[in-house]
Amino acid sequence: MVSPLVCVKRVVDSSSEVVLTEDAQGVDGRFAGFTMSAHEECAVELAVQVAAAEGGQAAVMTLGDADAVEQLRAALAVGCTSATHVVADSQGFGPADVAREIAAVVRDHEAAGTPHQLVLLGNDAADSGDFQVGIRLAYELGWPVVNGVSNVSVADGEVTASGSGPDGHETFRLPLPAVVTVLEGGVQPRYPTVPGRMKAKKAPVEERQPVATPAGPSRLRLVLPPPSASSVQVLGKGPEAAPAVVDLFEQLGVLP
Repeated sequence: MVSPLVCVKRVVDSSSEVVLTEDAQGVDGRFAGFTMSAHEECAVELAVQVAAAEGGQAAVMTLGDADAVEQLRAALAVGCTSATHVVADSQGFGPADVAREIAAVVRDHEAAGTPHQLVLLGNDAADSGDFQVGIRLAYELGWPVVNGVSNVSVADGEVTASGSGPDGHETFRLPLPAVVTVLEGGVQPRYPTVPGRMKAKKAPVEERQPVATPAGPSRLRLVLPPPSASSVQVLGKGPEAAPAVVDLFEQLGVLP
């Protein structure tokens, strides 16, 4: 029996208009819709498929503010059976911080008798664009990892992961437990049914606090240069401007 854990993140829906904050360092949430990334939607689908095939249960977790529970319930509506919410401002968490929190959930669930032999994540964050959490999580847990695959299956204590590579289709086999990051395109995420939505609204969500103070993300701050001053000098009109133009060309080195 394999019970995978899939990790999702609340991100801005890029299909709608995105309005930046006044300092241009973030998104003004008052004017934006939110979702999970397409990579994570496929990761959720794969987690549900693996759980069904292996007689386990798919769990979902997120790190974010109170509104992030919306993405947890979206995953519950399509087949995940339990949800964990690390309640925190995700803007203050870098990839290493997020990996540490996921690892803490994995260890605590195992201690409680509900181990996760497989952790699935989206290949990269849809907002910050980093590709680090999956690798950092595998290092934290001491598990093998494969990145950027689109199909996952489990059999005989191994996970088989496949996807497109630089030399064509590639297949990897890893011993369980393992970490896998998923690219969209390999599976079609299912749509939630009405009963699924209703059940997800009533499903309990485990809430927990971060296990440590985050070190924070490493970011480059966007600094826009101030506009430079400009001036216009009228050299003359018609033929009368010719001497001034010649003098200017000489100053610029255009003429000998």
